[in-house]
Amino acid sequence: MTDDTAKRILVVDDAGLVRRYYRSALETAGFEVAEALNGLEALELLLGDRFDLVIVDVNMPQMDGVSFLQALRAKSLPLSSIPVLMVSTEAAPQRIATASAAGANFYMVKPLRPETLVQYASLLCGARNG
Repeated sequence: MTDDTAKRILVVDDAGLVRRYYRSALETAGFEVAEALNGLEALELLLGDRFDLVIVDVNMPQMDGVSFLQALRAKSLPLSSIPVLMVSTEAAPQRIATASAAGANFYMVKPLRPETLVQYASLLCGARNG
């Protein structure tokens, strides 16, 4: 992907190590990456900029991933139609169902391998390669 056509991804996680890990994998694959520490910060960024995908953690302070997703989906289009990949260490079926009901496009359990993250990011935001 060239800089003019690079897909933009917002990574939302309160853990700096996780954000850096995702950033490294995604930027290596040609994506542009921005970061937010929680759902409130993510909503602010989304209101001011264009993103092709949001990757969001479930458990965060101030606004967790499910609350963020509910708020995002309540916004007017096109903001509410941004694909969201939700990630968590929690694999319980009830947690996955809650994420789906809130509007997650896909749910993945941490830890994620870099190639798996890139593959799903590419699919969800319509990137030709990654």
